[in-house]
Amino acid sequence: MEKVSAKPAMTFRNILFWIHLAAGTVAGVVILVMSVTGALIAFEPQIVDFAERGVRNVPPPAPGAQRLNMETIVAKAREAFPEVPPSGVSMRSEPTSSAGVSFGREGTLFVNPYTGDVLGQGSKIHKLMHDIQDWHRWLGSREIGRPVTGVSNAAFLILVVTGVYLWWPRRWAGTTLKAVTRFNPRLQGKARDWNRHNVIGFWCAPLLVVITLTGLVMSYRWANDLLYRLAGNEPPPARQTVPPGPPLEFPLDRVDPLWARAEAQAPGWASIRLRFPQQAEGPATVFIQEPATWHPSPRSLLTLNPVTAEVVKWEPFSEYNLGRTLRAWVRPIHTGVAGGIPGQIIALIGAMGGIMLAWTGLAMAWRRIFQRKREAVSAPAVTPNQTAS
Repeated sequence: MEKVSAKPAMTFRNILFWIHLAAGTVAGVVILVMSVTGALIAFEPQIVDFAERGVRNVPPPAPGAQRLNMETIVAKAREAFPEVPPSGVSMRSEPTSSAGVSFGREGTLFVNPYTGDVLGQGSKIHKLMHDIQDWHRWLGSREIGRPVTGVSNAAFLILVVTGVYLWWPRRWAGTTLKAVTRFNPRLQGKARDWNRHNVIGFWCAPLLVVITLTGLVMSYRWANDLLYRLAGNEPPPARQTVPPGPPLEFPLDRVDPLWARAEAQAPGWASIRLRFPQQAEGPATVFIQEPATWHPSPRSLLTLNPVTAEVVKWEPFSEYNLGRTLRAWVRPIHTGVAGGIPGQIIALIGAMGGIMLAWTGLAMAWRRIFQRKREAVSAPAVTPNQTAS
């Protein structure tokens, strides 16, 4: 008589299921951390602006009042914080904007550009948001956590894609579609987690594919280069990292010519951030944000000779090639800022969906792996005599 195998045949669907289970079990906790922190910083710009409204904005003394020159503003901040030399200065074009003088990792001092009064440092909320963002990007440690979050983000993309395949009904029927698109509040335990996992996965899959793909471009050099090549452009060379060293003391009398050159380069500027040279003979770098049009923050890059203030290189946003333009959209799409407040709400929904998917996925994996093992251990052994009786 022909023996019938007790083990079911390993189908493509079964293989995908085990890949899905293994990837979710290994990367689930990191995905949960990235999703929670992603939700917390979904409205970071608005939260920081509100928390620092007292130092970021100043009332102009009179209509058309003239600001102090930038050299004086930086000098005032330097007097208030003599421990570390300034690393740069920034200001928006609105008359109500204060000036922000950066001191590297020590933070930023805000200065009233009309009186020179030092208004204070950034808020604790800003620091908290910065710390949360560090956890979101590399678990608080750039050297150790960055590879982990990069791999986990890639695993999340695989989970979303394989999850859609596993969910896809073999036969379309109303009851099948209802089971994976609607919550069933009457379910408990494993069935409840399965229902929530599938329903949230169904509705959030498109968002999560976009979020993880853009995260992949920001995490890996090869993904960044691939974006440029798909657009038909040569990827830019890798950015050279400056070895850590003592901060440079940039001569203050060179600040005004650099700032004037930046203002003249883009007369309609919305904000300017001047970064002083990080090396002894390095250039000064200016990030000039122009008024938002179809991009939420079109930013041009100006490179200046720090001694003569001559233009070394001018890279206006409007002349970016297709690859660089697409790359400029990656972060706003990832954070939802590309769509304004509605876009940020959608990104928040995606992050909360990630939280629930990771939580329910880990719960189901726990039951499958550990409870089954416990049941196997606790089950009474069946002896041949018992079988015979």
